[in-house]
Amino acid sequence: MAIHEADIAKSSSFFVLVGLLQGMLLLATDYMAGRVFHPDLVTGIVLLIYVLSNGGFHLDGLADTFDAIAAKSDGNPDADRQKRLSVLKDPATGPAGVTAIFFSLGLKYLSLNSLTNFLPFTYYSSLLLLPVIPKWTMVISMYHGNRAREDGLGSLFIHKIGWQEVAFATMILSLLFALPQLFFSDYMPDKQYIFYVVLLVTMYFLCRVWILFFHKRFGGLTGDMLGAVSEMTEVTFLLMVILWSRFSI
Repeated sequence: MAIHEADIAKSSSFFVLVGLLQGMLLLATDYMAGRVFHPDLVTGIVLLIYVLSNGGFHLDGLADTFDAIAAKSDGNPDADRQKRLSVLKDPATGPAGVTAIFFSLGLKYLSLNSLTNFLPFTYYSSLLLLPVIPKWTMVISMYHGNRAREDGLGSLFIHKIGWQEVAFATMILSLLFALPQLFFSDYMPDKQYIFYVVLLVTMYFLCRVWILFFHKRFGGLTGDMLGAVSEMTEVTFLLMVILWSRFSI
């Protein structure tokens, strides 16, 4: 049976479920590594497993995107866009890309370490949702974004999914938010569901801002930029959890 591009695009509905499987893998890794290693090392192992489970693609997309953004302008907007798009195809990683990877991994490592000082529910739910939220923001980006070029893996998804895929992904994510109430309501912090609403609204509008920025710089989105969105979402999510847990009343 032939697989059409439309069928590939529709698979984006299940990205959130893929993220859930990754989150369960992180929980299992944390449990098993925690029985042997120091907590600081456990965080590093969890982060390593997460990077490997993504194949490093999102970090590569983040690096390529920041290298392209850092490309020196020639003063001609059209020529600048083409120059940035050509940088995206360059397999070499420049200083901006290396810096982006360093801070992405560093902030995630420090954030996860910081979260171990909060309630167990906060830490473990964050670990579970860490791969889930970025999958949702990627679907949002695919829906609202336009393609910067016709080739590449991203072109199979960007601006080719409909509101049905977005609605299905959002419904699954909402169900994941609701499940703790059934099994862990006694351990949930107060106003947890208010945080989930604030989180989704914030992530949605951040996606729109990132899309607007990429459209101005590149004329649209590519697969590399979807990877960058995923990485930036992960860092933003962890920082939001820390800020909410520290300052919520």
